Amino acid sequence: MSEFWCKVPLVMETNTESQTPASETPDTSGSPRYAELQALVAGMATDFAKFYKDGNKAAGTRVRNSMQELKALAQTIREEVLSIRNQGQGKGDDTAQ
Repeated sequence: MSEFWCKVPLVMETNTESQTPASETPDTSGSPRYAELQALVAGMATDFAKFYKDGNKAAGTRVRNSMQELKALAQTIREEVLSIRNQGQGKGDDTAQ
């Protein structure tokens, strides 16, 4: 099992090398859901590091719980986006797929 962990790239390390410069960061001032998503993901960083680098099993449990929260938030956002998209269909928009 330890062989598997050696082959998995550390997400924390790969993401820090390819950060988007501040000038290219998308404007999120009108999107509270995006800010909520960013806050949730940023809150996971410590537990990811503790689990993948230190092998802390309790941190792994927290990562799994956080990922479940992320899944629920993603589903909520998907439903919200679909609802907003469908509201605009009666106005002659070509948004249907």
